[in-house]
Amino acid sequence: MTDDIRNIVLGVVAAGISASLGWLARTHLWRRRLRRKQAFFGLPGNSECLLVVNREAGGDGAVHRYDVSALLELAALIKDCGAHAEIVQHDTARQGFGERTEFCLGGPYSNRRMAAHLNSLLPGVKVDTSTESGPDRGSFQIGSERYRAEGGVTEYVLLARLTVGEGARPVFLFCGQRAITNQAATRYLFRHHEKLARKHGGNSFCLLLKVVNSLAYGPDVVELVADVTRAAHEPVPAAA
Repeated sequence: MTDDIRNIVLGVVAAGISASLGWLARTHLWRRRLRRKQAFFGLPGNSECLLVVNREAGGDGAVHRYDVSALLELAALIKDCGAHAEIVQHDTARQGFGERTEFCLGGPYSNRRMAAHLNSLLPGVKVDTSTESGPDRGSFQIGSERYRAEGGVTEYVLLARLTVGEGARPVFLFCGQRAITNQAATRYLFRHHEKLARKHGGNSFCLLLKVVNSLAYGPDVVELVADVTRAAHEPVPAAA
């Protein structure tokens, strides 16, 4: 074997080894990111989860188009984790929580299960569910603070990850003042789940988000108002 042929063979072997090492490194990083994602969402491979949907006001069981969009985005996230989803109506999901990861969508006025979760898991959050028009309609009260919606301009949504014990699967709440804010919260979670996982780990959290000018920007412009985890877990005094 001449020196030229030997150099060519050695170059090919070195290139093959480098490519293999690069592939192994990328595969390792991808698997590590996937494991972290699965742990944060409580969705190990081939696991089952619940997507609990609300109803559109006056729609006789219909789901609002923005909530449908939110469900599609959540379904893609669940598929990325290698898990499977069961979609159930809010008034038929008669089961406890912790055995399967749950994604619950919609405000308490259109989602009975959301109302139950707020009452049981976030007693510091009160939502005005009155049907009479007025400035407080649909407003959030968290502790002593009240957050009112200005339709299409400033609207609020709660994004929460809640657990009820060691080893229990999490419950994710997307509780918005309008359907478009529910979709905004799902997009925020999709974009920031790695940052949230680093900050909160497997612990519960509750974030108050503000959707800005949805008439012009849809569900895309979202601002974090505050981490209201502590206030949301403390019951509101009766006088409030």
